Amino acid sequence: MNAHQIADDLRRKILSGGLAHGERLPSARDLAQRYEVSHQTVTNAITRLAAIGMLRVGSGKQGTVVVAPPGADAYLGAFGPYDLTKGVAWKPTRGGGETRTLSVSTIPAPDWAVEYGLSGDIVRRTRVRTVDGVPAQYKATLMPYEIAARNPEGHTGVPPMLSPTEATSIDPPAGVSMSDWLGWGVERTETVITAEPMAANEAEILGLAEGTPGFRVVGAARDAESATVYVTLTVAPLHHRVTLDIQH
Repeated sequence: MNAHQIADDLRRKILSGGLAHGERLPSARDLAQRYEVSHQTVTNAITRLAAIGMLRVGSGKQGTVVVAPPGADAYLGAFGPYDLTKGVAWKPTRGGGETRTLSVSTIPAPDWAVEYGLSGDIVRRTRVRTVDGVPAQYKATLMPYEIAARNPEGHTGVPPMLSPTEATSIDPPAGVSMSDWLGWGVERTETVITAEPMAANEAEILGLAEGTPGFRVVGAARDAESATVYVTLTVAPLHHRVTLDIQH
């Protein structure tokens, strides 16, 4: 295991209550033996969690103490109907932004996506959003192949969600959502926003160090039978803003 993986394991234990608020962590030596890594690797993991306020590193016999409370969800309620044709997925604070597709691949559904209803082999499209040429946001869209393979009526080429990175982007007509255009039948979307250390691939694309704190925004789109149509993951640095405009 590397420092990021150890930090993530400890973070999950804190959020689940497995490591309680005020509890003192085992010594770095004991943790190194438990994870079968070097003392330095454990120290790096602890430093990462201390930097985001989950641990407090004391001197001498004080040791390292959990200062973060267990995980909690703030449920804002369900709102609708939402007009997808008016939504703005993202926008730079001062303009100069663009989105570029990095890869389209078939992969086994990752563990975090399984939690949102995906399973087996899925299609993943990864994109990077830049501001003035500097990577600002990482985004991945994951969905079952049979859904990704759908074509809009009258289109006989490669399905939009399966088109290779070098292909010209195929967008729905103005005023039509991608879901309606491709017949996905999305009825609702569950969105979960957390602040977490970035995974290695996410940080690399953004030009940051693995484990850098960032916003992690997961959106799970469901159909009328509550089956998962697709899951999106957006990762952005903490100095960015995530906003929600609720119309009453």
